[in-house]
Amino acid sequence: MLEPIEYMREALALARLGLGYTTPNPAVGCVLVKDGRIVGKGYHHQAGTPHAEVWALREAGEAANGATAYVTLEPCSHYGRTLPCAKTLAEHGIAKVYMAMLDPNPLVAGKGAAILRQAGIPVEIGLLSGEAAQLNEVFIKNMLVEKPFIAVKLAQSLDGCTASRTGRSQWITNDWARSHGHYLRSTYDAILVGIHTVETDNPLLTSRIRRDDHDAPHQPIRVVLDTKGRIPLKSLVVTDKTTTTIVVTTFLCPVEKMRALKRAGVKILLAPLHDGKCVDLPAALNLLYREEGIRSILVEGGSTIHGSFFDHKLVDKVYAFIGNKVIGGAKATTAVGGMGVDSLDECMTLTYENAEIHDGNILITAYNAEREGTYVHWNH
Repeated sequence: MLEPIEYMREALALARLGLGYTTPNPAVGCVLVKDGRIVGKGYHHQAGTPHAEVWALREAGEAANGATAYVTLEPCSHYGRTLPCAKTLAEHGIAKVYMAMLDPNPLVAGKGAAILRQAGIPVEIGLLSGEAAQLNEVFIKNMLVEKPFIAVKLAQSLDGCTASRTGRSQWITNDWARSHGHYLRSTYDAILVGIHTVETDNPLLTSRIRRDDHDAPHQPIRVVLDTKGRIPLKSLVVTDKTTTTIVVTTFLCPVEKMRALKRAGVKILLAPLHDGKCVDLPAALNLLYREEGIRSILVEGGSTIHGSFFDHKLVDKVYAFIGNKVIGGAKATTAVGGMGVDSLDECMTLTYENAEIHDGNILITAYNAEREGTYVHWNH
């Protein structure tokens, strides 16, 4: 017989299958256990579809009566596009519920646990809460501060360069790094680059990896920051219809160019101008969140765009892919440009989460130690 922690790990593994597909909802997994064996499993596949608990109950059938439920997030208590899961669990005779964490959504926030307890069902909260909070770090930030979660992906040499002095950049990292990058794209709502990246590389900016239990990868919305409307109408992000492209621009973009982009199926978002030079980044992110419903963004821009995000201290998470090369040279392109800092005490402090080596490349995952909208803020 497995321990409760093992069943919760299984529920978390199920929940990860929904990452990227469930926006604006959280990714949730559920495992039902009776007499020492799993009788039902489920996860939330997509917003508007049945929740994890419902799939698990369907699989369990009559065996759900008297079973113990392991859920990665507090079962919902409100009527939305689906029925309240807390009430549904009670109606099916669930004997006990383990939940990894409470739901920071004000519509739930302890109410689901209360419904279960009122029905006489014992509830235990906090089993693998740290893992559960990391899984839904996007949803937690959205709920607490109503801002998008921002991750920056760096692909650089050991000495922090993204291109040589002549602009050559293919390939600094290996096949594994590029494949994992496509997986990351499929877990975020949007992928963001600057106009220089579009003009220089003409990228497609889609996810090209098939994930378990899904017929096709979740495609992120493409976001291009383009202050003056320089984006070529023949660029792939304009002509390819695999996913939506949003160009964030300003009044410096010619009206006719905006019209041409709209005719090509591109969405235009007008943002304020910062210092008379470029898109006001915080304002643009707010527009993407409020008007386009974008809850998470993977930034894959060039040095200038990366620098802007770090300069504004907008970064929540960093994925640093480090190739097994040293480029060198004072004129090589660095991974993070922008203004930078004057003194080291101004640096954004990082909390390293993980470091792994794959085929001679390193992936370091880190967080902004002072980022807002975390589970710590909610839990206390």
